[in-house]
Amino acid sequence: MNDKKTDLAGPGISNYNEVEKVIPKNYKSLLDKKETQKAISKLKNYFEEKLSNELNLIRVECPLIVDKTSGVNDYLDRDGSRTPVEFQCGLGLEKKIDAQVVQAVTKWKRMALKQFNMDIGEGLYTDMRAIRKDYFLDHDHSSYVDQWDWEKVITKTDRNLNYLVDTVKKIWKVYKDTENYILNEFPALENGEYENLPDKLKFLHAEEILDMYPDLPRKQRETKIIQEYPAVFIIGIGWPLKDGYPHEMRAADYDDWVTETETKNGNIMHGLNGDILVWNSVTKRRHELSSMGIRVTKETLKMQLEMSNQKHFLDMPYHKAILNDKIPLSIGGGIGQSRTYMLLLKKAHLGECSVTVWPDKLKQICNKNNIHVLQ
Repeated sequence: MNDKKTDLAGPGISNYNEVEKVIPKNYKSLLDKKETQKAISKLKNYFEEKLSNELNLIRVECPLIVDKTSGVNDYLDRDGSRTPVEFQCGLGLEKKIDAQVVQAVTKWKRMALKQFNMDIGEGLYTDMRAIRKDYFLDHDHSSYVDQWDWEKVITKTDRNLNYLVDTVKKIWKVYKDTENYILNEFPALENGEYENLPDKLKFLHAEEILDMYPDLPRKQRETKIIQEYPAVFIIGIGWPLKDGYPHEMRAADYDDWVTETETKNGNIMHGLNGDILVWNSVTKRRHELSSMGIRVTKETLKMQLEMSNQKHFLDMPYHKAILNDKIPLSIGGGIGQSRTYMLLLKKAHLGECSVTVWPDKLKQICNKNNIHVLQ
């Protein structure tokens, strides 16, 4: 059970001896560095156009830094283990602004729906850049994060599992269309050694996966299930499951993970959110692409903050806006950009697609296995 508890927060692997074991051996990139940059540019443009068309979104600018007192920064979890980079700014001000670098713009996007006058069924997406300093840096986790963060206005009647599943299916269609496009543009990617994405996602509730593997921690359960189903959407992340632990810690003030959704085998399932996970045939590991969900109402916000011992958040402007019905009901999520490039361009390491800092130990492991990260 201690393994389950330590597995709830903090993605990735925990030490570089383990990283060395899982890094692909005898690796050879299917595209050289110049071709990779050309492919990233084409892939990015195509994916964004498809995503905006499928979900009825427009592109908007988003912040890199936010006011600490606004409450709109993303804390990623609810145990306080991942904190944002903070600094003061405003030369000449008597009291400088307490600023934070965003970890994601999950909450800001919901506020932005009102700022940009989005109607029901309309939404926005952003080219989000963030810093997450508390990640363990391995082959697919970086302190530098790039995402397509999106958000869409919905009605009260849309707040159900069917609407969530339908939206996820649209996103999966974007992935499949983009994969077909990039394989056509760069035929070297279709080499037969690595598998392409399956046509359909498997939808499973976190409670169902726990029933299948009751003694395994979360990441090991995920690894098992995606070896059986190579693309899965795991529903209900945040609510404590029957073993007493949530599938993973999830922040209490954006996704709705308390709402009852359905009953299976006599068990009431909770949660209107989830993650898209796939099997990465290059790394032979789980690969997370997206986290998303229907957002909290004022009722479920209060419930989740109480369960998380964070009721003091209710005094912040973002939370007050929800309580006072000042911002619309919504659904939204984040889709990893470099994660997507890594998967569809069949790379062994995130650093082949994005430029950031990596530990010398990790670079040594990569060089030994013919994996060359960008610098």
